[in-house]
Amino acid sequence: MEKLLELLKGVRPDVDFENETSLIDDGILDSFDVVSIISELDDQFDVQIRITELDPENFNSAEAIWRLVEQLKTK
Repeated sequence: MEKLLELLKGVRPDVDFENETSLIDDGILDSFDVVSIISELDDQFDVQIRITELDPENFNSAEAIWRLVEQLKTK
């Protein structure tokens, strides 16, 4: 999880990823941010995020992103 938080801070250093739970719903992250995060997740964790996983719920918080990464790592 620590590695994920560092990755997220690298994309958007102005966001409090440890406490924010509505990153998408509140418009904190835009589509460019999500694309950057997906690219970084692929590089850092070697996971492929498919179109079906691009649900806003999967990107609303660091915890949700981490759950997605964990699910993809077990596939």
